[in-house]
Amino acid sequence: HHPGDNLLLGNPSGATADPANATNYLLVRPQFTSGYNATRGIPVWTSWHVGRGDLGQAPRQNDFRPDPALPRQFFQVTPQSYSGSGFDKGHNCPSGDRTATLDDNSATFLMSNMVPQSPQNNQQTWAHLEEYTRAQVQRGLEAYVIMGSYGRGGTGKNGFAQTLAQGRITVPARIWKVIVLLPEGTDDLHRIAAGQARVVAIDTPNDASSAPDWKQYLTSVDKIEAAAGLDLLSALPPDTQAQLQKVVDSGRAN
Repeated sequence: HHPGDNLLLGNPSGATADPANATNYLLVRPQFTSGYNATRGIPVWTSWHVGRGDLGQAPRQNDFRPDPALPRQFFQVTPQSYSGSGFDKGHNCPSGDRTATLDDNSATFLMSNMVPQSPQNNQQTWAHLEEYTRAQVQRGLEAYVIMGSYGRGGTGKNGFAQTLAQGRITVPARIWKVIVLLPEGTDDLHRIAAGQARVVAIDTPNDASSAPDWKQYLTSVDKIEAAAGLDLLSALPPDTQAQLQKVVDSGRAN
């Protein structure tokens, strides 16, 4: 994959790679790009591309570890930061979307790619949506995915919490995802602008009420933008953006 593809649809928060910008720090790696909020200890958003070439045989590495690429003045989230919290270390860019090489898979286990996720939301709702997305890629589509979270306070196995690690990591209230699907090809921005893409947007509760069927949470990109304070799909022409962002998907593949 080409690292530039990960941010092809735009930088949703105007994040910059300036360490002084601790609440909106641009973290770029070949596997995914994030706008990271060091005061929340989690990404605001993560953006990545999935094509057939990203899906291979590399086994799940499970090497959760602190991210050495973060500025050293940022709080260093470790796997222990989540220990005993009742929340899963929930991937933003999933392990299963990066199985071409061991390095690609390993990158998804950096703690800067995690959010405290209710086990129900992570293992049911999210797992099903990730599997659905990869199934579309296996059918000959490519996917641009943006995921993020907002708000404060969720419910894990041990009940409600607003933060972990003595307040250093915020437990988000809502977890959202936007998936732009289009047939494999080149010149993707032009093809999306020409109306060839399908946009699936969901916004879910980070708690035990999160239903296994992600289709219950279908919404519009406009609503996610308003709730999260972001500008999604900003690289597209304004008229295309307006058109795509008001649609609520049916949840069914064409």
